[in-house]
Amino acid sequence: MTDTQMFTQIKEQLFTAVVGDVLDVVGHSNQFLPQSIKPLVPGTKLVGRAMPVLEADYPDGAGHGPMADKPFGIMFEALDSLRENEIYLASGSSFDYALWGGLMSTRAQHLKAAGAILDGFVRDTDEIRRLGFPVFSRGSFAQDQGVRGKVLDYRVKMQIGATVVAPGDLIFADDEGVLVIPAEVEQEAVEKALDKVATENKVAIAIKEGMSTVEAFEKFGVM
Repeated sequence: MTDTQMFTQIKEQLFTAVVGDVLDVVGHSNQFLPQSIKPLVPGTKLVGRAMPVLEADYPDGAGHGPMADKPFGIMFEALDSLRENEIYLASGSSFDYALWGGLMSTRAQHLKAAGAILDGFVRDTDEIRRLGFPVFSRGSFAQDQGVRGKVLDYRVKMQIGATVVAPGDLIFADDEGVLVIPAEVEQEAVEKALDKVATENKVAIAIKEGMSTVEAFEKFGVM
């Protein structure tokens, strides 16, 4: 199936907990980003391809390197490179300023990006809510990045917490977490997660009809 078809199926039929369980079984046990990364609008589900963006603190916004006199570093180039169904996924800086805002959301939405995930803060939250653009972050903070940090690179492999994210990895996020599904196991993970959901539905019916949890686990193998 196409990415668009798969993303729709994931949003409509799956949740991060069940996919995370499957990834544990197939040997990928560190795939959730830090727990504090949450949707700006509760109930948001986000699915797309990772476009990792490497941030760094840049004290006083000045220095002697090639980007010393370039506010935000190459953030605008990274933003403009977004493709349809991609997720702008930024990490690497401290939590002293926001990594995303309203105008960035407007540009990303025009490019048909799927959303943005920040290992840090977001600002212009009312504007982003009005746009309806999906954003996940550690919270909101109005302080600007311009004189405090820069984007150093993008479309690069990077580590966030215990999780390695590569360009093009499948990202699935909901109220309970942000999950990185490595490209090499994504088809297996989605198929097994769909099977697990179907089995869990049978378990729920059996328990409602009086089956004990011990019996249910012995019979179905999930709980």
